Amino acid sequence: MYTAPQKKFRARDEAEVLEEIRRCGEQLIVQRVFLADGDALILPTRRLLKILSAIREHLPEVDRVSSYCLPRNLRKKSVEELKELADAGLKMAYVGAESGDDEVLARVNKGETFESTLSALDKLGQAGISRSVMILNGLGGKTLSEQHADSSARLMNAAQPEFLSTLVVSFPQGEARFRENFADYEALSQHDLFVEVERLLQGLELKDTVFRSDHASNYLVLKGNLGADKARMLVQVRQAIEQPQQAHLWQEWQRGL
Repeated sequence: MYTAPQKKFRARDEAEVLEEIRRCGEQLIVQRVFLADGDALILPTRRLLKILSAIREHLPEVDRVSSYCLPRNLRKKSVEELKELADAGLKMAYVGAESGDDEVLARVNKGETFESTLSALDKLGQAGISRSVMILNGLGGKTLSEQHADSSARLMNAAQPEFLSTLVVSFPQGEARFRENFADYEALSQHDLFVEVERLLQGLELKDTVFRSDHASNYLVLKGNLGADKARMLVQVRQAIEQPQQAHLWQEWQRGL
């Protein structure tokens, strides 16, 4: 899940995309559209507005369009531009913050900082685009686990996103590239992952954020609203720490990695 060097991003030809939307409209009834496969928000606003207009014209049943979003790709987009996109149908952005800790982000060569991520999340929020943020459990390894959890909680408290999820870091292509800048990385055990999640949850002061840890990479499934369900989820995590055999954990074969 971390680094995929065999994948190279390129923008598809505009006419090809618009034609594909037209053909889908002839064959399908669609309610939700995801602008795949990479971060569509790197495209110029003019081009995105054309795509969103084509979706409205050819797929009139669509009630939500969403996209991935790298924080750095919003540096050149103003809140006003993002509002245009929101008005044209872009309702949600999935933001892979991964961590709120500058040292962790530097070690994994993320190309972001606490401030760059917060700036992007604030822009999206001001534009009326819902933010679904992902934090990677275990990204800081054993050495940086505590500051990874604390800084990530601080980032989320500052941003107050509408949705938050945790995924467990994994290396389907191996750890070699990851270790280029993080040579002393030591992976967390299952127990350590739960301790880190507990620390993250304890630090979160969110008013109305939907929280999920139901991605296939997770051992422990958590679902609730922060803050209404924070205490209940902390009880679930504590049980996973103290009595894992009673916590209904996903087995390795169930994780689908």
